[in-house]
Amino acid sequence: MMDAAELADRLHSGAIRLLRRLRRSDSEAGLSGPQASALSVLVFAGPMSLKALAAAEQVKPPTMSRLVGDMEAAGLATRVRSPDDARAVVITATDRGRTLLLEARERRLRDLTAALERVNVEDREVLAEAAELLKRLEFDADA
Repeated sequence: MMDAAELADRLHSGAIRLLRRLRRSDSEAGLSGPQASALSVLVFAGPMSLKALAAAEQVKPPTMSRLVGDMEAAGLATRVRSPDDARAVVITATDRGRTLLLEARERRLRDLTAALERVNVEDREVLAEAAELLKRLEFDADA
């Protein structure tokens, strides 16, 4: 039986390889990895402050500010005054940003579906069970 450390190493390596392969869909959509990630947060979590977006992406606010500036220049996101606080700014995905992100996501899912269709039924069942287990993993917030 494989110990937890070896399994963690294998899962980590597998996840990185999978994401690298699927990331091609982002570049085909004209999105950088950081843009796709930040847009994903804005599209699925909704508009938020720069500070909240930086925290969600685990970067410092100045880094996020530069990324949002690049996304604004590309027409992917906008900064608008907060309806709750005129001094605050809220970052929102534009229609173009939302469309590009969703198209890239659709390509990722299409590519992954095609790869899974080449896997035998028994292995797909193992992967389905593993996917459920991964959703239930808990991490120590301080780790």
